[in-house]
Amino acid sequence: ALDVPFPSTLEAEIARGSLAPDAEPHRGAVRKELTVSGSLLAVRWRAEDSRLLRISIVNFLDQLALVMRTLQRFGPPVSR
Repeated sequence: ALDVPFPSTLEAEIARGSLAPDAEPHRGAVRKELTVSGSLLAVRWRAEDSRLLRISIVNFLDQLALVMRTLQRFGPPVSR
C-alpha cells in the first residue's frame, strides 16, 4: 500500500486518471487499485508473486514521478 499526498483533490484526481489506465502486465498475478480521498491518492496492490509485485511497484513509481513532474511543470490545474 502507498498513500501519496497532493496539494489538492483535483491534482490527486488528475494523477489517478493518468495512472489508472495502465493495466498490469500479469493481470491475474498482480492487482492494483487506485482511489482518491480528499487530496490523497491511495494505491493498493495484491500479488501472488513478490517479484511481479516489485516490478509493478517500480513501474508505478516511475509513472507517478512523471505525473508529478508534469503537474509541477505546468502549475496548478484550473478548476473544472
